[in-house]
Amino acid sequence: MDACLRSGQQPQSVDEAPRPPDEEGLQTDGSSGPPGDSNKIEPSLQSLQKFVPMNYASYTQEYYWFAGKRIVIQESIESYGAVVWPGAMALCQYLEEHAEELGLQGAKMLEIGAGPGLVSIVASILGAQVTATDLPDVLGNLQYNLLRNTLNHTAHLPEVKELVWGEGLEQNFPKSTCYYDYLLASDVVYHHYFLDKLLATMAYLCQPGTVLLWANKFRFSTDYEFLDKFKQVFDTTLLAEFQESSIKLFKGVLKWD
Repeated sequence: MDACLRSGQQPQSVDEAPRPPDEEGLQTDGSSGPPGDSNKIEPSLQSLQKFVPMNYASYTQEYYWFAGKRIVIQESIESYGAVVWPGAMALCQYLEEHAEELGLQGAKMLEIGAGPGLVSIVASILGAQVTATDLPDVLGNLQYNLLRNTLNHTAHLPEVKELVWGEGLEQNFPKSTCYYDYLLASDVVYHHYFLDKLLATMAYLCQPGTVLLWANKFRFSTDYEFLDKFKQVFDTTLLAEFQESSIKLFKGVLKWD
């Protein structure tokens, strides 16, 4: 579990999306694909799409390559929750490289702040049973991306649930029925006012045996202040550090009195 990249060892370019080999109709030069239309959902997905994507002025199609699969993500720069951030790339890379030792086949996972869904998609491709969570306005695009990349392609279709940090936890995620082997989180710590609620949510969702994998680009002093608080609540191991991009990947196990 603790086998990892050594401190200072560089990952495979986590600041840029991994690009698949040249394919017909697929851009590999780093540019965006054609804009998507959130209101035009493929017929095969309509019956499963419970949440409607936000009607942003522009969407782009971005391409990623993990676990041997081309992954297409609809993104929009109009929302923090509709963009793939660097921490997600690092976490996807780690999951892919350590899938066997992590025992991802059949593992129950919940992603906090799933955004456009890349991490949840990769975890699903690797065999996990995934619950992807985020704020209400993010869920439509999140579910759209999950369905288009996992439907008929993974053993377990990811579930999408609303999760407002610190609110309705016992009602919406009762401990008696909601056990997770892993919690996943990437770039959920930045300059916002809900860090205490985030930490409380992380702690609540953990039960004995749950492992939290958290990747984050460290940008502000408040990020390090959160890390100090995190270490007070979780037994913390640094799994990987990507110095070029200031990304750190931690394993956390809740401390039990």
